[in-house]
Amino acid sequence: MSNLIASQKVMQHYLSALLTEDDTETLALAEEKKQQLNALLSQAVVAAPVAKAVVKTDTAVTADTAALATLKAKFAAAEQAQSLAQRDIPVAERIAPVVKAAVPAAAPVVVKDYRQGRFQALFFDVAGLKVAVPLKELGGIHQLGNVSSLIGKPNWFKGVMLYREQKINIVDTARWVMPEKYDQTLQQKLNYQYVIMLGNSNWGLCCETLINTYVLEQDDVKWREAEGKRPWMAGLIKQHMCVLIDVDAMIDLLNRGLDISA
Repeated sequence: MSNLIASQKVMQHYLSALLTEDDTETLALAEEKKQQLNALLSQAVVAAPVAKAVVKTDTAVTADTAALATLKAKFAAAEQAQSLAQRDIPVAERIAPVVKAAVPAAAPVVVKDYRQGRFQALFFDVAGLKVAVPLKELGGIHQLGNVSSLIGKPNWFKGVMLYREQKINIVDTARWVMPEKYDQTLQQKLNYQYVIMLGNSNWGLCCETLINTYVLEQDDVKWREAEGKRPWMAGLIKQHMCVLIDVDAMIDLLNRGLDISA
């Protein structure tokens, strides 16, 4: 019993460190950007008097005046030519280029369904770590079958599994989620049984056991608020000591062939 309690404490500390590490990096980056901004501001203050001194030079003023006069003449000639060319063009056609050049509206921010109110998530186990995926982003569950390995792929890519007519890309979840803990001993203990499909993609995560589905409130999750090393992680489910996956972010990383350190 004491070993079980000790193991739970170790896993809880590891889960807390996942987000704390990213928070620390975010503060460090903010301080670095602040220092860079102060350096730029100090340079701007020093440069101001130099600019004024140059303007006072007679030669510089003469050159600038001549250049300005030349530009004004060119613009005046261009405007006159454009005005003559558009006299016989209908008004609707004249304004058409302006309409086409308008700045497109910004894309609407997509808020995921599970970030509003209650949501359900499937919990599964990987090497003693609980992992969860929102049910609305679960593409299916299959039993792990024969996997054909491919040469030249990352070490977390186990290979391809055929399910009916679908080719599923199989991910070694333990190696992806916690590479710093992945060693030969852990590899030998793994007993993958199922494949958790991510959305409508061809990516599947290996898991050892299916735990259960739970209904979660927004406050049950310590949501990820800043970018960091683990963009695939939506947050931590505090009570269950469980990692919640951001399915879209994970699919994107897998498609680009990135590993957990990216």
